[in-house]
Amino acid sequence: MSLVLPDLPDLLDLAAREASALTAELRSAVADRVRRDGRVDRAALDAEQHAAHGLAWAASYAETLRQTAAWARALHEAGRLGEAEALPAQLLAFEYLSQLAGGLPMNQGEMFRAADLGVPTARLEPAIAALRPGASQAVKARIVELLDQAQGRPSLEASGLDDTLEAVRDQFHAFAAEKIAPYAQGWHLGDELIPLALIEELGALGVFGLTAPEAWGGSGLGKVAMCVVSEALSRGWIGAGSLGTRSEIAAELILAHGTEDQKRRYLPGIASGAIIPTAVFTEPEAGSDLGALRTRAVRDGDVWTVSGAKTWITHGARADLMTLLVRTDPASKDHRGLSMFLAQKPRGTEAEPFPAPGMSGGEIAVIGYRGMKEYEIAFDGFAVPDADLLGGQAGQGFSQLMATFESARIQTAARAIGVAQNALDLAADYARTRRQFGQPLADFPRVANKLAMMAAEILGARRLAWFAGRAKDEGRRCDLEAGMAKLLAARIAWAAADNAVQIHGGNGFAVEQPVSRLLADARILNIFEGAGEIQAQVIARRLLEGAN
Repeated sequence: MSLVLPDLPDLLDLAAREASALTAELRSAVADRVRRDGRVDRAALDAEQHAAHGLAWAASYAETLRQTAAWARALHEAGRLGEAEALPAQLLAFEYLSQLAGGLPMNQGEMFRAADLGVPTARLEPAIAALRPGASQAVKARIVELLDQAQGRPSLEASGLDDTLEAVRDQFHAFAAEKIAPYAQGWHLGDELIPLALIEELGALGVFGLTAPEAWGGSGLGKVAMCVVSEALSRGWIGAGSLGTRSEIAAELILAHGTEDQKRRYLPGIASGAIIPTAVFTEPEAGSDLGALRTRAVRDGDVWTVSGAKTWITHGARADLMTLLVRTDPASKDHRGLSMFLAQKPRGTEAEPFPAPGMSGGEIAVIGYRGMKEYEIAFDGFAVPDADLLGGQAGQGFSQLMATFESARIQTAARAIGVAQNALDLAADYARTRRQFGQPLADFPRVANKLAMMAAEILGARRLAWFAGRAKDEGRRCDLEAGMAKLLAARIAWAAADNAVQIHGGNGFAVEQPVSRLLADARILNIFEGAGEIQAQVIARRLLEGAN
């Protein structure tokens, strides 16, 4: 007897429609609370954060279900929708609809309930009832069996990618399994920088120029390829999967806003990996409020002199180029006085991380995400030529940077999926081989349930991230989709890592176990590239701007 529900593509479509309809009702309810004279009132939105962020989460669930349904139908029409695809998809649809009806966890301690806004959820019940047999204990146990059969593959389910991207996926999955995963724990425990030899290999494989145009030395493959590669590398170790992020940001900034001279000087080196960039945006007192940045640059002829402090600079010592956001208009008090520089610097060493005049700083010790190290930097008369003012225009830094957030958040979602997949790999392997009370851990329902839900959520997050990537490749505004992908994938990565440690029991708490590293690595994903609360605020505002 098949465990796949009859007419599953239709049921998944129904789940997506009902989730979307509920989201529309929630949007109207929240809009009634935060709109004044037809516009979103910022103070009201802040006061109603719980409701607004709940709307963001509900919309993210609805979009995940839409993309999962579309993917499943395409596979069905191609005759490729098998158990490995169908069972996690139907489990995901049942669980997400059930959470929308009863309570959605925005994090471990904050639940959002539609009923709190006076929005009834009875409309979801027929779809939940139809999907309930597809979330049985037998289904979850079968998903665990399928995970066993899928060992060594990029994922449990068929990807739906074209042949080119499928080949890219296989290539980087194999590379990470051979060149990254066996060494990641040692690099982490030694708090070591990612070896330069590995960076050179990744450069030769085209990681740093993956989405850059061929005319500038890139591969021109687009953001879905970026997702595929970032996930594969992060499955080996998040440090390796994150190497391309700063290159992606720097290349996008220069392609979109740089002068021809800046493109010529920097893009080929970034694409090849010869130039290692770092993003220098965050300040100790500003955090996510970039408009409050205080580091300043003063022009004197053909040189700008930079003074101030920056923090949380990833790969800062080893980098050759800083995308440096500073205030060039001292009279400004918000983002309108900010400018972006392409500031060159010499590579540092462990003993002297910042061997440049006017620059000093040191490492910030962190619990995870260690391969590139984090730094704080002080500038005191650091000189940047005027020729390295991005685009030759002062006062445009904030708008220039905002255009890169979509790609950065899509890439972060892909990294989170890679971490979650690694957690599932380790947990499933341990649960199969570890015996308790005369049987494998995987045979116990509470263990199987954790593994099955990891597989289901990873499947959905992957569909959402690739959807955002396709939107970016098509030239559409996708801050909404990118934010949803990052918001959801970061929570899934943390849940997967936490559950993987739980399955390992006391062994998972030992520092020599790779799963303990995953817990530390996963925690940062809900903070950097926009904390979860910032993501939810951005998503909610975008949804409410179009509410009637």
